[in-house]
Amino acid sequence: MASTDDILGVILGGGRGTRLYPLTQQRSKPAVPIAGKYRLIDIPISNCINSGIYRIAVLTQFNSVSLHRHIARTYNFDAFHTGWVQIWAAEQTVENMNWYQGTADAVRKQIMEIRSARTEHVLIMAGDHLYRMDFKKMADVHLSHNADITVAVQPVLKSDAGRYGILKVDPSGLITDFVEKPKDPEVQARFVSRNDPEKPFLGSMGIYLFKTDVLCDLLHQHDYDDFGAHLIPAAIKTHTVYGYNFEGYWEDIGTIRSFYDTNLALTGTNSPFNFFDQRAPIYSHPRFLPGSTVEESQLTQVLMAEGCCIEKATITHSIIGLRSQIRRNTTIKDSILMGNDYYERPGSPEAVNGALEIGPDCYIEGAIIDKNCRIGKGTIIKKFPDDAELDGKGWVVRDGIVVIPKSTNLPPGTRIIPEEQLK
Repeated sequence: MASTDDILGVILGGGRGTRLYPLTQQRSKPAVPIAGKYRLIDIPISNCINSGIYRIAVLTQFNSVSLHRHIARTYNFDAFHTGWVQIWAAEQTVENMNWYQGTADAVRKQIMEIRSARTEHVLIMAGDHLYRMDFKKMADVHLSHNADITVAVQPVLKSDAGRYGILKVDPSGLITDFVEKPKDPEVQARFVSRNDPEKPFLGSMGIYLFKTDVLCDLLHQHDYDDFGAHLIPAAIKTHTVYGYNFEGYWEDIGTIRSFYDTNLALTGTNSPFNFFDQRAPIYSHPRFLPGSTVEESQLTQVLMAEGCCIEKATITHSIIGLRSQIRRNTTIKDSILMGNDYYERPGSPEAVNGALEIGPDCYIEGAIIDKNCRIGKGTIIKKFPDDAELDGKGWVVRDGIVVIPKSTNLPPGTRIIPEEQLK
């Protein structure tokens, strides 16, 4: 089995996150909460720690304050441990006045830091995917083939080939060709790598293991901006690039719809991703919160975090985040509540604008309510058609999902309802 002591983990913090807006209005993509109590960045960091990779860098650029704060509070190794989790923020220098232009360019601008880590290999990951992977197994494939680069690949449905970068892999695992999001059936036919009519293709997961010298040389000699679109396709022609087959659960959380669907899938007993795995836990910021209290309420298929107070409510197929306060006679269905960052002191000046809670007599369906929102009494939010895109006062609809941005105050009696239902 390969040792992971000599691997540096580099997590890409992402760009502006426009497809996840307004969840990324005040935070970067990896800082977006998931499953009621975690953040997306916790997934790749936890995978690294569980795989024995203890030197981890997170490259950030946009809206990074929340992400920096979370990492600083959460990932602190003791003085007797050689590991660290560091933030490598984009910066302007005398040599380069530009910000990150893409994933490969972001790593290029941190080459000096990468070399100073003095590891033989560099693992590049995205910060907005949900999966559990043992990187030791990927390192085994990488070292056994003496590969310059190893790409994590996953079987792809025939109907989904147009959504992924598809790799042609020979029986030994060597990657021989690449095509980005092929739509033409004739092109697709040339990239069949699996004897499986349902999933004949292998798609890139955006996880790359490089020999450090190879990575530095490629970035120094060429002006590639992006790994998936530029560097990897070019390297296949000049270097030894192998695929590591991964058949576990993996989801790219890049849009409001994928974020919504992925979260709600976690509420069922047959959830595709298991947060209860004691052998490979997902770590996050430790909080000293009381257990949640539930008074005369009906909860069906609900994932609820700590510190919540629920009074005489009906909640179905929903995520209830940290410190959520849900008042009586309220119904919540097919929704994600991200909860609150703090408890509000009764009589505080903030409470004049409405309490930090989901007020009484509300009906909320098909919505994402971001942190620290004040939802007034009698508010009604109903599900929109899947293709709806709207902008309202204190709310938006994206991919048919109503999103209430962070720290919004919806006054009592607010109605967010599809136009056809108002008639």
